[in-house]
Amino acid sequence: MTAPALHIDWTRCDGRGLCAEILDRALTRDDWGYPVSLRGAEGGRSDVPLSPDELDAADAAVALCPVLALSRVAR
Repeated sequence: MTAPALHIDWTRCDGRGLCAEILDRALTRDDWGYPVSLRGAEGGRSDVPLSPDELDAADAAVALCPVLALSRVAR
C-alpha cells in the first residue's frame, strides 16, 4: 500500500505560504515564506507525507494554490 503525500513543484512555488497555513501540522515556512516539511526525510522535501486526517486539507491546499505548485501523490 502506498502512502499519500503532498508534492511541491519548486519550479512553480513562489512562497506565498497558503499551504503552510492550511497544513500547519505538516508544513512550516522558511525565512522567505517557502513551505518546509515538518516530517519525513531531509532529502524528501518535495514529497511531504500526509496522515489520513490531513487528506481533505491537502486537497484544499492543492485547489487553492495560486501558482498550481501542489499535487497529491502516492509514494
